[in-house]
Amino acid sequence: MVSVDVSNKIGKYTTFACAILIITITMSIILLITYKGLAIFTRDGVSLKNFFLTTKWNPDATPAEGGPFVGAAPFIAGSVAVSLLALLFSAPLGIGIAIFMAEISTGWGCKIMQPVIELFVGIPSVVYGWIGISVLVPFIRNHIGGMGFSLLAGAIVLAVMILPTIASVSTDSLRANPADIREGSLALGVTRWQTILMVMVPAAMPGILTAIVLALSRAFGEALAVQMVIGNAIRMPTSLLGPMHTMTSIITMEMSDTVMGTVSNDVLWTIAFMLLFISFIFILLIRTINRGRTAMR
Repeated sequence: MVSVDVSNKIGKYTTFACAILIITITMSIILLITYKGLAIFTRDGVSLKNFFLTTKWNPDATPAEGGPFVGAAPFIAGSVAVSLLALLFSAPLGIGIAIFMAEISTGWGCKIMQPVIELFVGIPSVVYGWIGISVLVPFIRNHIGGMGFSLLAGAIVLAVMILPTIASVSTDSLRANPADIREGSLALGVTRWQTILMVMVPAAMPGILTAIVLALSRAFGEALAVQMVIGNAIRMPTSLLGPMHTMTSIITMEMSDTVMGTVSNDVLWTIAFMLLFISFIFILLIRTINRGRTAMR
């Protein structure tokens, strides 16, 4: 039989090896995306101005034609527009659901609402996209206007997808509030709604902000469902009913048609690097919010 001391050492070294493996894989991915993502500027000679501020997209254009044209502004603006609009739709609804489950109808909320919210999380992205094509796009085309494939369609589909994140994390944050502050507020004669809106929600605000940042991060990284309903037109988002592109959708649509080492391939790596950088910003925001919540406690 293996002694307790040997078992402890095996467990210790195994977990240490797993930790080192995860760190190595993470750093390798970061270094690879960074190296590939900067190649468009260091090897291909594309300027930051041309990449970030221009709108013409034709990476395969030759220098004789004035190319390559790698203006990523439409994709950046498209990602920002669809993500913020989706957040505008889902944040009030998600926070309202959280207040209902945590403060108003805790029993019914736990038994019915919580499983429903969790069910939304398990639905694959392609299902959301297919429902969007089958139901939402025709509805917008027939009753609102435009082609149906639009910024509005992408934002609505994305809002439904990020709603569970906002609702679940906000609910947990509200439930984590000490019962003393609720009881103290009610003891002072404050009404139930005033207690919820002026005491409980502000106390849970760091957690609610974390939920919003997590949802925004999910929105920026979503590709398939948005790509299926947004129209995928290379243009700046100037209308809710107009088609457009996002950073994730341009990568998924063109990555199989490019050759490694070409400008058209390098620019997709650069867009992927931007998504990685944006993810780092969201992580820093979440950590900053959590530090503030810890300091408040």
